Amino acid sequence: MHSLFPIVVVLLVAVLAVTACRSLRVPPMLGYLVVGFLAGPGVMHLIPEGPETEFLGEIGIVFMMFSIGLEFSLAKLKAMKHLVFGVGLAQVVVTLLLITGAVGWLTGSTLAGFAIGAALTMSSTAIVSKLLAERLELAQPHGQLAMGTLLFQDIAVVPLLILLPAFAANSDHLAADLGMAAVKVLLVLSLLLVFGQRLMRPWFHLVARQRSSELFMINVLLITLGVAFITQQAGLSLALGAFVAGMLISETEYRFQVEEDIKPFRDILLGFFFITVGMRLDVGVLFEQSGAVLLMLLLLLPVKLLVVFGLARAMGHRANDALKAGLALAQGGEFGFVLLSLSGSLKLLAPAIEQAAIAGILLSMLVAPFLIQYADRISKRLIKQDWALMSVDLHQILVQTMSKNEHVIICGYGRSGQYLARLLESEDISFFALDLDPERVREAGEAGDPVVFGDAAKREVLTAAGALRAKAVVITFADTHASERIIDVVRQLRSDLPVIVRTIDDTDIEQLRQAGADEVVSEVMEGSLMLASHALVVLGVPLARVLRRIRSVREERYNLFKGFFRGASDEIDGIDDSQMSRLHSVQLVSGSHAIGSPLGAIKLPERQVEVKAVRRGHTRYTELTPDFELCEGDVLVLLARPEQLLLAETLLLQG
Repeated sequence: MHSLFPIVVVLLVAVLAVTACRSLRVPPMLGYLVVGFLAGPGVMHLIPEGPETEFLGEIGIVFMMFSIGLEFSLAKLKAMKHLVFGVGLAQVVVTLLLITGAVGWLTGSTLAGFAIGAALTMSSTAIVSKLLAERLELAQPHGQLAMGTLLFQDIAVVPLLILLPAFAANSDHLAADLGMAAVKVLLVLSLLLVFGQRLMRPWFHLVARQRSSELFMINVLLITLGVAFITQQAGLSLALGAFVAGMLISETEYRFQVEEDIKPFRDILLGFFFITVGMRLDVGVLFEQSGAVLLMLLLLLPVKLLVVFGLARAMGHRANDALKAGLALAQGGEFGFVLLSLSGSLKLLAPAIEQAAIAGILLSMLVAPFLIQYADRISKRLIKQDWALMSVDLHQILVQTMSKNEHVIICGYGRSGQYLARLLESEDISFFALDLDPERVREAGEAGDPVVFGDAAKREVLTAAGALRAKAVVITFADTHASERIIDVVRQLRSDLPVIVRTIDDTDIEQLRQAGADEVVSEVMEGSLMLASHALVVLGVPLARVLRRIRSVREERYNLFKGFFRGASDEIDGIDDSQMSRLHSVQLVSGSHAIGSPLGAIKLPERQVEVKAVRRGHTRYTELTPDFELCEGDVLVLLARPEQLLLAETLLLQG
């Protein structure tokens, strides 16, 4: 009788491990590797090791290759051809030759060296792309350099999957076998270019017209596994067939729908693949082969880093960009596991060497998030800035901001940044924008907008943008990690400069406020308020009442909206808020009772009066403690009902 206990335990461990990985902001694949190690033959013996388990993991690779095929675009490849076929091609070739030579010399087997070299040459597309995207560094030079290299690595996997079985056959007719493999690949590509698109689009039209999501999903699975089966029958790999299937669909209008539909299958089955890899990790062998594991780490981290850095410098990239790209690509990747798995099944590697290589890649992937996170600090410490090149960018920023004073610095010139810029222009408020998208900066600059390419998280860039003279900083993109870095730099430059941050929802509001943001604007909140206001007006609620209701909600939600300075035009606008809390400024003139007293001694909160801020000269204090001592000339911004404000003013001035 079969028991569900092992499956339940594996799922429980998987949920806990992946949850921990997401909490620690490391890739979930590391959690799956740990699950495989714990649940496999090495520890708990919950998952039996056998052909069925390996086949399930291989299906995961099929769906990953299919996803890469979906994202493979000839237009994208052409746009990045100098990076892809420049640094990318050189990195794969040079790294492969170096590691093959080193391992072949140590083991006495060139084939084993080639298998290890092929595995260690690959970097983790999943880790690098995710972390660079989170840090908004994909559009920066080092991000483009890293992604171009990764794109060529993804392409290089296909011929490597063909070469390994051909070398393992050890045939006397190796050249003929390789030639036959090349003919097969060319035949597949010919079918793709000539017949594939002609068949795929009408077939998907036929299926889509049935308006059945179930049928559409079954059709996607049929195409993915069907093409993979055909290539397997032709003597090629399942992964190559899945890649071809993805390319077939990538040029159709159904690409994005397919990508969303296939994602759950890909992520779950890919998780099973990493679990099967973790099952291969043998702690006993690791201790016995600790020297080999250390060698694999040395071949990965320092060697790959130096190769990428040297090649990028030789091809004209800045030293800082080259080093940061090298740090991003120094780790091993998921395709390394694929190639090691294939090499092990082909008997190209001894089990101990395969274990050492798996452990080396795994450990390097654990280090990768930290290398990328601290790449800026490492590059600044190891490399003196390319001041000759960097000074040109800073000079351009300085030239455009020299005449600006009391302006707003906009960090990010996407849609939200541009909408804000238009509103500021309509109020004759000066602004200056920083953005990391070169194409957007070029087009907006040609249109006359004051925007330049620059990273707002760098102290020298914000200084050049006039942060010391600015009136406010607005972060218009919804990225918590990047926003925290910018806020930290702003607070180092000027503690009194107001910072307003945009976010998608309320998840990270407290985190951003603790980081130093004066206000955090939630898109979901504002969208809901606008939707509610339009609905209330349509339902016949008077506009003045709707405005009061919206303002009341905002007062509860936003610190900066809690109360307003009263004006004569309020009654003209039809707003009756005589009994509502409002803001009021009180200046401590010479002889005022509160001068020299700590704020806590005045006991304003007991009188239902809140001190929102204290302005002393050009400095605005909002984080106020009871021992904050009041001085002559201080301006206190109070929030209370009208009668409480009158009493508070009398108390502060007369006692």
